[in-house]
Amino acid sequence: MAIDRAPALKRCRSLGLEPGIVGLSKKSKIQPKRTNKKLSEYGIQLREKQKAKFIYGILERPFKRYYEKAKKMQGVTGENLLSLLERRIDNVVFRLGIAATRKQARQLVTHGHIVVNGKRLDIPSAIVKAGDVVGIREKSRQSEYFKAAAELTGPASIPVWLTYDKNTMTGKIDRLPVRAEIDAPIAEHLIVELYSK
Repeated sequence: MAIDRAPALKRCRSLGLEPGIVGLSKKSKIQPKRTNKKLSEYGIQLREKQKAKFIYGILERPFKRYYEKAKKMQGVTGENLLSLLERRIDNVVFRLGIAATRKQARQLVTHGHIVVNGKRLDIPSAIVKAGDVVGIREKSRQSEYFKAAAELTGPASIPVWLTYDKNTMTGKIDRLPVRAEIDAPIAEHLIVELYSK
């Protein structure tokens, strides 16, 4: 399995992203090199795709598959793409506050700590649907990590399309997210333009 091992802070700097968007709290003291080099139209489009791949922790081939799937769905292709990425189970675990970063959420899913509709799910790329209930496996709830995560999760940090119950440690996908509710700083129309060439 291919793994992106690029240093996260360095990637944030090069893509012009705030570290908080990927769940990092620390900031780099190194300032990005200032260049007067103007990006071409292709360069701007490519940068937007790289941002989306980096934020959601996806490599090229799976990302292309998400684009092809979004293209076949009804509605605007770019918005469909972001909706699919937001509905990945690792992203939902991150959004619910169960994990501090998407990489950590991916690890929790892979290790079998997460259940969807009562069934254990260990595939981070699985897409959840409206009405699905995401929770922590009964056996895993006793660990100190999950007890601490339950205390830290606040309603302000959870998107409006999700609800989280601290007592049962479960989150529900109330409805599918719309573009206005996705805070990722991505110009999705540029990604569509790039793949349309």
